[in-house]
Amino acid sequence: MSAGTDHGAPPQRPLWRRILRRGPWENAAMAAIGAGAFMLMQPFSLTLYGWSFLVILAGTAGYVIVSHFPE
Repeated sequence: MSAGTDHGAPPQRPLWRRILRRGPWENAAMAAIGAGAFMLMQPFSLTLYGWSFLVILAGTAGYVIVSHFPE
């Protein structure tokens, strides 16, 4: 057995698999949906209200796409 090998450690995942994990991206998509819902219901700014549907739509589309990412 050579001194440089570590047979007990799990194999290192590729960078793209570590970046495209489902959990953090699902949380971000749900946060966008929540922010859009807040923007829709707040009584202070007409600009936020105007952008709310687009933010909810983007969060929903993101959630649908992210749900196909690997665990």
